[in-house]
Amino acid sequence: MTNSKILLTICLLLIFSISNYAQKPFRVATTAANFLEIGYGSAATGMGDAHVSNVRGLSSIYWNPAGLGYMEKNEVSISVQPWFVNINTSMTGLAYVHPSLGTFAVGVLIMDFGKEEVTTVDLPNGTGENFDGFDLALSVSYGKKLADWFAFGATAKYITSKIWHETASAMAIDLGAIVNTNFFTWSDIPGDGLNIGMSISNYGTRLSYNGIDLKQSVDILPDEDGNFANVPSRFELDEWELPLIFRLGVSFHPYIDEIHKITVAVDALHPNNNSESVNLGAEYSLKIPTYGSVFLRGGYKGFLLDESEYGLSLGVGFMIDLFGNNTVKFDYSYREHKTLGGIYSYSLGYQF
Repeated sequence: MTNSKILLTICLLLIFSISNYAQKPFRVATTAANFLEIGYGSAATGMGDAHVSNVRGLSSIYWNPAGLGYMEKNEVSISVQPWFVNINTSMTGLAYVHPSLGTFAVGVLIMDFGKEEVTTVDLPNGTGENFDGFDLALSVSYGKKLADWFAFGATAKYITSKIWHETASAMAIDLGAIVNTNFFTWSDIPGDGLNIGMSISNYGTRLSYNGIDLKQSVDILPDEDGNFANVPSRFELDEWELPLIFRLGVSFHPYIDEIHKITVAVDALHPNNNSESVNLGAEYSLKIPTYGSVFLRGGYKGFLLDESEYGLSLGVGFMIDLFGNNTVKFDYSYREHKTLGGIYSYSLGYQF
C-alpha cells in the first residue's frame, strides 16, 4: 500500500470514528478568546465550516495556512459578521504571492462588543463613562506549495482582549498542511481529486486579565490599631487557555467539467473546550466564460454533536472577472444558531 493510500485510510477512519455516535459537550466555558473559533469567511461558513482541505483564498489565514500556497494572485479582502446585541465580528487580510518564495499574508480578527453607558445606584442616569470591550488577533502567515500534491503553512498571531479597564494578551501559532491525491481525479490538474487537509489552531500561551479595577485598598487587620488600613492590594486572576482546535478533513469532486464543478467536504474537529464533532459542506460552481463564476453552498456545522448550537448553513457567491486578469469576489452566508437565531456573513475580496 502506498503512503498516500495509508494516509487516506487513516483520515477516513478518524472522521468516521467520530461520526459513529453523538458526543456530549464537556469542558465548556474553560477557554478565553473564544472569538477565535466562531468561523470567518462567508465561503467557508456557507459550507458549514467544512473548509480545512479545500480552502484556497485569503481566508486560509484562519482555516488552514497551507491554502495560501495554492494562491496564484495577490488578494485583499474583508469579511463582516454581525453577531447579537450590537456585537460585530470581522476579518481583514492582505496576501502577496511571490513566484518562488511562496505566499505571505497578514490578517486582523476583531470582535467588537460596542459601548454601553455606565450607571450606578447613586447615578442611574449615567456616570459619564462608557463600558466597552473587544477581542483582537493580529496574524502573520506564510504558505508554500512544495509540490503539486503538497503544501504547508504557518501563522503567528498576537491576541489581546479588553474588558473596560482590564486587558489580557497571548501569543499563538497555527500550523497546516494540504495533500492532493489522485483518488477520484477528473484530470491531471492538482486538486481535482480527493484532497486531505490538516491544521492545528491557537496553540499558544494563556490569557490572564489585569487592570486598575483589580487594585483595592484594604484593612488587613480591621480589629487592631496601627498602620494596617488602606494597604494597596491587587486581585490575582486565573490564567485561561486559548481555544485549541485540531481539524482533519477531506474533500472531493463528484462531478467536474469545463463549466460545472461540485465539491463535497467533511471536517472532523477535536477542540480542547468541547467534544469532537463533524462539519459537512458542499459547493456547486457554475463558470460563465468571460464573466466569472457563481457559487451555491450548503452545509451543517456540529453534525452528530449532542446539544450543538449550530445547524444548517447556506451561502451564495460571485466571482467577476475584470480587465487585466483582476477579479472581484462577493460571498454571503447564513447560519442557523439555536440561541442567537440566524447569523449572517458578508465577504468582499479583490484579486490582482
